[in-house]
Amino acid sequence: MRSLRDQRVLVTGAGRGIGRVTALELARHGAELVVTDLRLADAERTAEEIRAGGARAHAFELNVTDTAAIERLREQLHSRIGPIQVLVNNAGTVFGGAFLDVPIEKHALTYQINLVGLVAVTHAFLPDLIAAREGHIVNIVSASAFVGLPFGTTYASSKWGALGFSESLRLELDVLGHRHVGITAVCPGYVNTGLFNGVKPPRMTRMLEPEELARQIARAVQRNRPILITPRITHIAPALRGLVPTSWMDQIGRFFGVSTSMMHWRGHDTETSATQNERPAEPVATAPSAHEADAEPNQTSPGINPPDETRQPQRLTN
Repeated sequence: MRSLRDQRVLVTGAGRGIGRVTALELARHGAELVVTDLRLADAERTAEEIRAGGARAHAFELNVTDTAAIERLREQLHSRIGPIQVLVNNAGTVFGGAFLDVPIEKHALTYQINLVGLVAVTHAFLPDLIAAREGHIVNIVSASAFVGLPFGTTYASSKWGALGFSESLRLELDVLGHRHVGITAVCPGYVNTGLFNGVKPPRMTRMLEPEELARQIARAVQRNRPILITPRITHIAPALRGLVPTSWMDQIGRFFGVSTSMMHWRGHDTETSATQNERPAEPVATAPSAHEADAEPNQTSPGINPPDETRQPQRLTN
C-alpha cells in the first residue's frame, strides 16, 4: 500500500497508548480513521484530536471479546461510512506476575483478548479488505513472540500465537491469489506508554517511544513489510533461536536480562495509560473470546468465576 491517503483505517484499542498515537500518525498521512475502544469517551478523545489536525475520524465503542459487537460495528460502518481498507489490531492486555500468582481467569482473558479477539476482528473485516483495491492488516504483536518471558508467560505465548497467525494468514492470502492484501506483524520491545513501570529493558535495548513506533508502523504499511522488529538488536532473537541449542538461548536470555526484565514490573499509571478493555465484558458469542488494547481486573469471561480480588496482580497492556 504505497499511500495511506483516503484509506479508511480501523484501529482497535485506540483510546490511549500505541493505538492512539498510531491512529494520529496514520491520520497525518491522509487516512480516514475509525477508532474504537471499550470506553467510548476515550475513543472520542482520539477522534477529536484527529479532527483537530484536519483529518476525518469516527469513534465507536468496541469490546473485542464480543463477536456480536464486532459484527454490529462492521454493519454500522457499511451503512454509515463505508468499508475499511486497513485494519490495525492493536487491542491487547497482559497480567504480570509469577504464573501461579496470577488467577487462571486472567490467563484465560489474556488469550481471549490478545489472540482470539485479534482473530475475531480479522475474520469479520477481512472480506472488506479482499474486496478493496488494496488492503492491509497490522497486528501489534511483541518482541516477546520470539523468546520466553518469565513473569509474563501467557502474554508472551499469546503473542507467539499472534505472530503465527499473522504469518499463516499472509501466506494463505498469497496462495489464494489475494496478494493485494498485505499483513504486517509489529514486534516491538518495551514501549514507553506508562504501562511498563518497573520493567528493565534488556541490555543494548531501550524503551521505545510510541510516536517513534507509530512512524515505523506507517512506513511498514506503505512498504508492505511482512514483519517489523524494533529495536534492531531484537533481530538477533529469531536468528539465534534457529541456530543455537536451547540451553545456549537460555544463557543468552539471562545475560541480556530478558529473563528478568519483567521481574520488578509494578503495573502502570491508570490515569495516563489505561486502554481498551477496562470494564466487564459483555457476553460473547463464542467461547472463549477476547484489546492495546486493555483489561480491567474485574473483567471476566463466560463460564469463569471472578478471581479472588485479594490475590489479583496488576496488569499492563500494549
